[in-house]
Amino acid sequence: MISCSTPGVDTIGENMQNFTKKFLTKKSQDLSKWYNEVILKAELADYAPVKGCMVIRPYGYALWEGIVGFMDKLIKNRGIKNAYFPIFIPEKFLNLEKEHVEGFAPHLAVVTIAGGEELKERLIVRPTSETVMYEMYKQWTQSWRDLPILINQWNNVVRWEKRTYLFLRTSEFLWQEGHCAHATHAESVDVVLWALDAYQKTYNELLGMYGIAGVKSESERFAGAAKTYTYEMLMPDGKALQGCTSHDLGQNFAKAFNWTVQDEKGEKLYPWQNSWGFSTRSIGGLIMAHGDDQGLILPPKISPIQVVIIPIFKKSKERINKYVKDLAEKLTDFRVEIDLKEEESAGFKFNKWEVKGVPLRIEIGEKEIQDNTATLVRRDNGERITLKTNNLEKEINKLLTEMQNEAYARHRKFTLENTREVNTYDEFKEIMQTKKGFLKAFWCENPECEKKIKEETKATTRCLPLDVKEENGQCVYCGKNAKYRWLFAQSY
Repeated sequence: MISCSTPGVDTIGENMQNFTKKFLTKKSQDLSKWYNEVILKAELADYAPVKGCMVIRPYGYALWEGIVGFMDKLIKNRGIKNAYFPIFIPEKFLNLEKEHVEGFAPHLAVVTIAGGEELKERLIVRPTSETVMYEMYKQWTQSWRDLPILINQWNNVVRWEKRTYLFLRTSEFLWQEGHCAHATHAESVDVVLWALDAYQKTYNELLGMYGIAGVKSESERFAGAAKTYTYEMLMPDGKALQGCTSHDLGQNFAKAFNWTVQDEKGEKLYPWQNSWGFSTRSIGGLIMAHGDDQGLILPPKISPIQVVIIPIFKKSKERINKYVKDLAEKLTDFRVEIDLKEEESAGFKFNKWEVKGVPLRIEIGEKEIQDNTATLVRRDNGERITLKTNNLEKEINKLLTEMQNEAYARHRKFTLENTREVNTYDEFKEIMQTKKGFLKAFWCENPECEKKIKEETKATTRCLPLDVKEENGQCVYCGKNAKYRWLFAQSY
């Protein structure tokens, strides 16, 4: 895919203010400020007129499209089909599952007037779709032969937040939510674990991000679920980001909705259910995990533009333009953009595309034309490589593959280096006050100890890793017997 940027109406001064490094806070000095600035200057998103909401701009939305394209194939390969359900949910549906409504009550947006009239029954703007979907599932099923129901939807949800951050936490966000129902618990759990694996695959292979899969504690699990699985990732400031969740709902919602079908013996069966979701929050993690002081660093597989070609004009403008376009025609297997803006200097363009995180930059000037070469610059390490154009496609593919693998390796290395085992509460507190990161510590699984740890250190139980081994230990807080080292961290 090849596209060309043509001269726009912005002045050079305005562009410089938007893109030059001078106006970008260093990530190494202030991650939070850098994060907001790079999102705005790379034109990923902007603040919406409605407080707490954001506008996802085309460059940022292309990242989401990449995620959707990758994950939708995994979902469909599993035999799960896409559908769409209403954004409005009758309030009585939400009230059917007590724990569910209590969990979401502080974040609900409620419609009381529509069509100029006060509604007889208030409507909830969906925070998640379990209730409205399961009411329909109930209507569609009579016996075990109608199961399983395997449905996913790509949609938006609203959870009214008091403190918001672009991508990481907004009052409205995009996601997918899968909701399946089965005749047996084993079938349902199999889908729960499949979804978690699909999410991990998306982070590892597409976004170049490493994390730890595990089970949430009782206090951290999804409201209404029997068990919640998560994928936790470490960000550069030592805080954890919950990347997704997959829930074993047991029969909780089926019982709340009094939804039964006849089993093979003609007896009543409450269907076993699961739900699982992955949102635009993943883009926030992507930005933090891979950027540097100069801006974004996008892994090639997810980058909307993989190669940007920049002609360097000195005298032979027409000759250089022809060389550049001929070169681009050889690279149709990649997502390529040619920057033809004449009102911007080559140096300014270099900075602009660095901020946007494009993996490879190709510079073409008089020397390259004379030698029939192309000068490539890697975004991740700044390495400059001069190559003959007759074998360029193969070499670019090799470089992009290498950059993708190295992005994942860097994040994995960072995570492992900042994951520590602790045995005393003093050590736990000291690390949380200084280095932060993931801490593996024994916990007796008493909610009171969990609560006290959170109050005193701001660290929460992120998960019990799936590969954890049973041991004989003492709770890091109370000293009572504990079987497992749980993963703790401060989080977003």
